[in-house]
Amino acid sequence: MPDGSYVASLFKAGQDKIIQKVGEEATEVIIAAKNESKQRIICEVADLWFHILVMLVRFDISPDEIMKELNNRNK
Repeated sequence: MPDGSYVASLFKAGQDKIIQKVGEEATEVIIAAKNESKQRIICEVADLWFHILVMLVRFDISPDEIMKELNNRNK
C-alpha cells in the first residue's frame, strides 16, 4: 500500500470508512440528479462506481460476480 495513495488510506481506515464513502457518494448522485445537472451526475456516478469497486475488493467480490447476478435476473 503506497504512501499517499487515496485507496491505501481507505483500506487503512477500515471497512466502515469504505462503506461510509459509498453512502456519501450515493447521496451526492441523488443530489446531482435532483438538480438535473448532467455533468455533475456523470462526475458523481464515477465517484460512486470507484468507491463501490473499492468496497467490492474489500469484500473479495469481483465485478464478474455482480455481472453474473445481473445476467441471472434476465432469465
